[in-house]
Amino acid sequence: MHPMLNIAVKAARRAGNLIYRSADKIDHLTITKKSHADFVSEVDRAAEQVIMETLLEAYPSHAILAEESGSHGESEYLWIIDPLDGTTNFLHGFPQFAVSIALEHKGVLTQAVIYDPVRNELFTATRGQGAYLNDKRIRVSKRLHMADALIGTGFPYSNFQHMDAYLAILKDVMQKSSGLRRPGSAALDLAWMAAGRYDGFFETGLKAWDIAAGCLLITEAGGMVSDLVGKDSYIKTGHICAGNPEIHPQLLKLMAPHLSDALKG
Repeated sequence: MHPMLNIAVKAARRAGNLIYRSADKIDHLTITKKSHADFVSEVDRAAEQVIMETLLEAYPSHAILAEESGSHGESEYLWIIDPLDGTTNFLHGFPQFAVSIALEHKGVLTQAVIYDPVRNELFTATRGQGAYLNDKRIRVSKRLHMADALIGTGFPYSNFQHMDAYLAILKDVMQKSSGLRRPGSAALDLAWMAAGRYDGFFETGLKAWDIAAGCLLITEAGGMVSDLVGKDSYIKTGHICAGNPEIHPQLLKLMAPHLSDALKG
């Protein structure tokens, strides 16, 4: 395992253990509302602090972009952290949430960890070395046709700017795929896509920390990731389409008639 990936795994497991131990104390947590349907708890903040301390202990000169505390430092190395992706699920006792950590070097994703503390599933990837689940190599699915595909997504929950376009896409995907799922953690959705549990995935309005690790997992597992028009601006825009090499272009084609100019940018 790459030394930097090893440190990221250490950080993710520490945070995951903290989250898991807090899962039966939800009624006693301090919870803050950031915006409509967007919450942060003391567990999010504590997990983020554990991750940052672990990473900076090993690499004190590296920069960090974290969901709760923002940007820290300047470096050609940037850690992108979501300490608890799926906070709303966590706060409702819905067991679908994860820790997500990615590393960019000079703007290129090089390391990825997504850790599901409920199932003890650890997804990892190093650029050029493949993607793994608990040390076993994973690959995207081999399904060929949209009619047979299981597609993951995430409903808009705080920003409804693209709701009409999203609902039109949703209607088409529902009718032309074998099924649609929305468990509520984009990081885990992307990890599951890499492991072949989904055949495709799309969502709008995500943040870098939601998708950075998952995108590297998918490409290292043989999949494709783009924005909604097939370009590579997904980290910047937060609009993402992923799939195996057969389903990805079919999903792009299905979405194309419904995209507003804002979703194409």
